[in-house]
Amino acid sequence: MSHDDFAASLSSLLSGASVTDVRRLSGGASRETWQFSADGRQLILQRQRVGDGRDMGSEVAVLRAAHGAGVAVPEVLAAATDPGALGAAFMVLSHVEGETIARKILRDDTYSHAREQLTTDCAIAAARLHAIDPAAVPSLVATDQLQLYREVLDTVGYPHPTFELAFRWLAANKPAPTRSCVVHGDFRLGNLMVGPDGLRAVLDWELAHIGDPMEDLGWICVKAWRFGSTKPVAGVGDYDTLFAAYRTESGVEVDADIVRWWEVLGTLKWGIMCIMQAESHISGAMRSHELAAIGRRVCENEHDLFLALDGRW
Repeated sequence: MSHDDFAASLSSLLSGASVTDVRRLSGGASRETWQFSADGRQLILQRQRVGDGRDMGSEVAVLRAAHGAGVAVPEVLAAATDPGALGAAFMVLSHVEGETIARKILRDDTYSHAREQLTTDCAIAAARLHAIDPAAVPSLVATDQLQLYREVLDTVGYPHPTFELAFRWLAANKPAPTRSCVVHGDFRLGNLMVGPDGLRAVLDWELAHIGDPMEDLGWICVKAWRFGSTKPVAGVGDYDTLFAAYRTESGVEVDADIVRWWEVLGTLKWGIMCIMQAESHISGAMRSHELAAIGRRVCENEHDLFLALDGRW
């Protein structure tokens, strides 16, 4: 599709709006992301990459439910799973100004106030998300994350003794579920749009599912998502602040030991996800230098699991 045809298709989707300044943005292993202007308003297009078989319609539904629940998210303006209009499933979103690059959020003076606020902001966003009635997003399915990633690793056929050790610890220490709700599934620094004032939007909802809300709290604390910082919550905050703010917004007490279990599982999951993303490139299913490079991070997660199981992270 030519650039002019692409702009014309976007215009048609937006009731004939004048579409200009269409440009491709970097980032996103499973989505192509474009920014453009429609009648002078800045918007974002996300289009599904070839080889990604997930249902974007489900992602759109959970985004709309989250927006209605007061979670900081972009507004969905148009969407379709039929590839006819733009060659692939897509969604058009409101543009949210801010920064997603962890290095800048953690170090630049511009975000010094945001760093003080971000732990509380994330707790509030998570609490509001977890309050959504799962019936509002019937396309989401419940998944046992431990069983799922056991099966995923078994399909690879590569030996990873460190991961096997982690699976044994997780099975031996598995807590009872706290409750069942809508879970983001990738709630972490890098998927948060941050401005100088704090959190502006939670992005990248393609892994949303029905599960235990403590999964999201554990995932945002995984060592990989601290990006070198010593602070456990997204590299900016501490556990007590996160748990207290979540309790204030939701009325739900947080058990730190349960969150720790999810943090260990999150570290294991990310290691396995690194294997699978690299395998997508190696197999030719989705050719991408980004996916290939992610494969090198498997050993980082093995190291982090040893620290986690020894209580030294």
